[in-house]
Amino acid sequence: MDQSEGHGSEEGPQEDHGDGMQTFKEVTFPCDDEIVPSSPEPKEGPQEDNGRSKQGPKRVTFPCDDDIVSGSLEPKDPWRHVVVFFPPAQNVTVDDVITSYTQACQKLNCKQIPKLVKQLQDLIDLSGRVETLDLKGERLDHKACEALEEIFKRVQFKMVDLEQTNLDEDGASALFDMIEYYESATHLNISFNKHIGTRGWQAAAHMMRKTNCLHYLDARNTPLLDHSAPFVARALRISSSLTVLHLENTSLSGRPLMLLATALKMNIVLRELYLADNRLNSLQDSAQLGNVLRFNSCIQILDLRNNHIMDSGLSYICEGIKEQRQGLVTLVLWNNQLTHAGMVHMSMCLPHTQSLETLNLGHNAIGNEGVRHLKNGLIGNRSVLRLGLASAKLTCEGAVAVAEFVAESPRLLRLDLRENEIKTGGLMALSLALRVNQSLLRLDLDREPKKETVKSFIETQRTLLAEIQNGCRRNFVLAKEKEEQLQKSASMTEIAIQALEDSTAGPEETNNSVDDNSHAPEITIAVLEEAEDGEIPTVQECKEEESDSDTEEEEEKKDTTLEIKHEVTPGQVTVSSPGRGHKVFLVTRVETSGSGMEEKRLTEKKTHNEDVALPESTTLVNGLGQESSRATPCCEKQDSHGTYSDTELEDLIRDASTEPDPALNAITL
Repeated sequence: MDQSEGHGSEEGPQEDHGDGMQTFKEVTFPCDDEIVPSSPEPKEGPQEDNGRSKQGPKRVTFPCDDDIVSGSLEPKDPWRHVVVFFPPAQNVTVDDVITSYTQACQKLNCKQIPKLVKQLQDLIDLSGRVETLDLKGERLDHKACEALEEIFKRVQFKMVDLEQTNLDEDGASALFDMIEYYESATHLNISFNKHIGTRGWQAAAHMMRKTNCLHYLDARNTPLLDHSAPFVARALRISSSLTVLHLENTSLSGRPLMLLATALKMNIVLRELYLADNRLNSLQDSAQLGNVLRFNSCIQILDLRNNHIMDSGLSYICEGIKEQRQGLVTLVLWNNQLTHAGMVHMSMCLPHTQSLETLNLGHNAIGNEGVRHLKNGLIGNRSVLRLGLASAKLTCEGAVAVAEFVAESPRLLRLDLRENEIKTGGLMALSLALRVNQSLLRLDLDREPKKETVKSFIETQRTLLAEIQNGCRRNFVLAKEKEEQLQKSASMTEIAIQALEDSTAGPEETNNSVDDNSHAPEITIAVLEEAEDGEIPTVQECKEEESDSDTEEEEEKKDTTLEIKHEVTPGQVTVSSPGRGHKVFLVTRVETSGSGMEEKRLTEKKTHNEDVALPESTTLVNGLGQESSRATPCCEKQDSHGTYSDTELEDLIRDASTEPDPALNAITL
């Protein structure tokens, strides 16, 4: 086999020796030293090479620190135009706002919105948040949204209405960034915008998370899909200001609801959640809602209208309410395909909840059997004030069951029974129940009477409907009277507080004032309801306390005792009686003019007390002795409301006071 002698030869012809064998020539490459010749040593000074001069080695130098930064500019203040946070000298006028908006539209080559300009012209006071910025129905593209920044940087609003403005991803992102940056709104409506996309929801979530002033967000009919839900869920988990959230018809069923429910378990700020028209199912979705109610006791309103909860889903929700006990105030289950079987779960849940006040079960085929189950739970419940059973497939039999609950309830305020087949028998039961009930203020029934086989029954229905309405009016008048009594009690409380402030003098001063003035003692008794928050109770609370005491009148008559407690404050004695009402009677001694004989009696009695007083007995500042603590209880004849007759009051004061005069004028409030 021949070998190539030359360096760098790449020739490799094949040779055939006739026997079918082929051989290849060997190819060799030069060594590295032959490929790259050694570079010459650099010589000092420039050298000529092909007519070009070579420079010496390059050097890089940097200036000193003082010469690196030649100058700086402060960032623009985003609040320099907002009049809320600056003195009047920096305030802007309405003309300035309109001019800035007009110039922005010209610069961006977009049309002005006449509706917006009209609203700006109607503005009068820019010193606070303007009530509303209404852009409902206007088409907002990206340029129109950019022009709105000139308004947002100068004016803040309470409500910004962007409903059905055809926002796209770019426009929505720009608007939400502006609202977050300038804190432009406390209430925001972005409903009926179906094209805001993922970037729009991402900007909305950032706004929800960063803005401390945003309390209300309405996103009805704005789809929140799988790829957008994580942003909103993250914002809800750490949101610090949003209290009302509307997500009706936003395609939440499935994974979006699971993400939101997981976030809401840790949310302690949200108070109202509206999830209607989302096709929530009876399995996974209902289980997620039950978990939210189990772990979140801050949500007060939960609206689940027009979903597919059904009886099996209702069981999850009721289990969550059982665990919650406190928190949920309003539950709306309108049109959720519920039947009498679901009312078994609701009946078992109601006695456990202590905060649920409004329960709407309308447009569900509950039927008479379901109402019978529900009645037992409602009687055991002590919080429901409003009950909705419209279009619940009820007949007279169901109305009788409802009437039994109305007669037993001391606190029900409103009952909705419209669109049911309630005829003469059911109306008669409701009319009789209203004769006993004193709390129901509104009972909604169909205005027109139902068809009867006997024509005279139609007139009977009209008469019964009138009686029912009259009963509601009577209860309303009673409620107004009780409210006036509460106002009087509040005024008496103010008088008592004023007496506490005025009675700062020592015992000697008070006794001297009794001697100097010829007065006969007059006793004023004020009944004060002890509310949990220290305020005067409302009409509804007063009804609840009064009705509770009515239902347990016999027990109170057996157990009620009268205790006389000494107040450190001179001039008053507190007489309290235990029981559900927790009545407290403030006995205030007021001096009025009397005859000379009464003055003489007071002086003689005082001298006698000073001579024969025991060492352990001490005369109180208002003239009542310590032996008043040993007064004979006289509350056996006391009614459930803690009121006393004149004779009982006279006996009480005679035993408690050291004054001999039995002629005491008692006033009970």
